Amino acid sequence: MRILLDTHLLLWAAAASARLPAQARAAIVKSENELIFSTASLWEVAIKHSLGRRDFRADPRVLRRGLLENGYTELPITGAHAVAVASLPPLHRDPFDRMLIAQAISEGISLMTSDPKLAQYPGPIQKV
Repeated sequence: MRILLDTHLLLWAAAASARLPAQARAAIVKSENELIFSTASLWEVAIKHSLGRRDFRADPRVLRRGLLENGYTELPITGAHAVAVASLPPLHRDPFDRMLIAQAISEGISLMTSDPKLAQYPGPIQKV
């Protein structure tokens, strides 16, 4: 299965945090799953890290390198993804999360999240 991790799950997985839900941890270690991270997540981490947010302490350069070295696939943002955001219902205001949803729907990838607001969207979303 192709799994796109939302930004918080991605940070928790990279840090081997106890906050990572067990269901997400199981999916991450399952060798047949393709783990994907979005450029939107790196962008979000870069912005929030530079603003000094305590929940975004990861250096985005180190995070990206570590993810790639650990077999994650990077999903760039395309024009098709940007256009797909316009068709989403207004359930969530966060532009980074809305981009992740648009990417998951456009690419047919399962978006894994622990955010109950994201889980309300139709499409390939898996709440953990």
